Amino acid sequence: MSLLRTTRFLLSAVLPLVAVVISASAVASAATASICDRYCDGRDPALTAGDRTPVQATIYSRRIVLHFDDADDMAWGSIDTGNPGDEVWLDRSFDGGRSWSQGSRLGDTTVPSGQRGWRTLMYNVDDWSNRGVGAVRACGKAGDRAEIACTPWARTTWNAGTRSTAAATALMEFYGNGTGLWATTNWWNSANALTAIIDNVRVSGMGSYKYAVATTYDANLSAQGGQFRNDYLDDTGWWGLAWVDAYDLTGDSRYLNTARADADWMTSYSDGVCGGGVYWRTQRDYKNAIPNELYLQLTAALHNRIPGDTTYLNLATKEWSWFKASGMINSSHLINDGLDLSTCKNNGQPVYSYNQGVILNGLTELYRATGDASLLTSARGLADASTTDPALNPNGILADPGEPQSNGGADGPSFKGVYARGLAALNKALGDHPYTAYLNRQADSAYAHDRNALDQYGYHWAGPLDSTDAARQQSAVDLMNATAAGGT
Repeated sequence: MSLLRTTRFLLSAVLPLVAVVISASAVASAATASICDRYCDGRDPALTAGDRTPVQATIYSRRIVLHFDDADDMAWGSIDTGNPGDEVWLDRSFDGGRSWSQGSRLGDTTVPSGQRGWRTLMYNVDDWSNRGVGAVRACGKAGDRAEIACTPWARTTWNAGTRSTAAATALMEFYGNGTGLWATTNWWNSANALTAIIDNVRVSGMGSYKYAVATTYDANLSAQGGQFRNDYLDDTGWWGLAWVDAYDLTGDSRYLNTARADADWMTSYSDGVCGGGVYWRTQRDYKNAIPNELYLQLTAALHNRIPGDTTYLNLATKEWSWFKASGMINSSHLINDGLDLSTCKNNGQPVYSYNQGVILNGLTELYRATGDASLLTSARGLADASTTDPALNPNGILADPGEPQSNGGADGPSFKGVYARGLAALNKALGDHPYTAYLNRQADSAYAHDRNALDQYGYHWAGPLDSTDAARQQSAVDLMNATAAGGT
């Protein structure tokens, strides 16, 4: 499902010369407020510290070029091979190119008499004083024509100098500073987006987006059922793990207290039906893999962070004993979706990537708690199966059931990133780091085939880029975190 209006353009980095062509009447001029970071908007490009030109567009033989001064986080546009009266300007967006009504037509100027080309002044890409994570594009038109051409959206390398930081910055372009959630995706996906951002701080050392932790917490603590609980036990588990991660990053005990409340909520929906385990939702009508894997990881993680704990360790140990005997792990050492409650047997539902990943994180946490090497042996057997299964890895690149025809719906785009996160945690715990090559192969494929000029990623890591949203981007950040220095 496209998130872009028909007048907007999303383009893979492999096709930088194709332009957006839209009617001039479709773009309205807007009053602009000057932004000042290192320098204020309106700086002369002659003073630039550098000139990088990542994207271009053409229209009626005119060449429109987007220029970046990466050191100063500024941009300008130029038009050449044209005529006097031709027009060029910048659009600036603070939501990843989904809108640009505030600050459109920056530096709008025309080619003067006697010239074949011209350029705008320089404008800031980001608005740091207002936590505005920006993107820009250059647009222009022939003076005697109505149609407009725009380059793809792009940004400077400021906070985007590596694969992982560029992906994280693109994810923050979806972040709502008012809502504390990520636009274009759902409640549980936002928990994973927050986890991906926190993990990026850890692996990259870039702390620019740490503010999202407190902002998300404060804005949503009373939402849903309070303390990030709701009717879906897996949603609660995702948020609980996000707050464990937040505690690790900040040392703020309120995050750990919320994670405990989430684990306790999940515990209240466990019983002896089918021998144990927690339910998927409060209606108590399904026992499936993902909430139980999350519960294993969350309870083990809490034990590892609460001095003197025995309660959460007992719950985690009990959970793994039940899970490995539940029947959800099939004969191929892959995990199906859940159990048929009428028979307590594996229901044969699809083998999704995230079910193969969370269990690895859970077993790694439980190993930290107990020192029981058999847990890593079990995790390694599961990881060996999921990294080599041909259905999950057509041509060696991870794909969920239904790809490439499926777009993943609302939930699926988060799955592969969750898998990469779990595999990376296990890989780091194993002395021989056996999955480094696998993770690097996934990242290289996504970077080459599933990415646009703004470092936004799609659903299909093998390519091509389908569309962009926060869930797809969260998966990319998880993947790039997994292969960043320190990630594996």
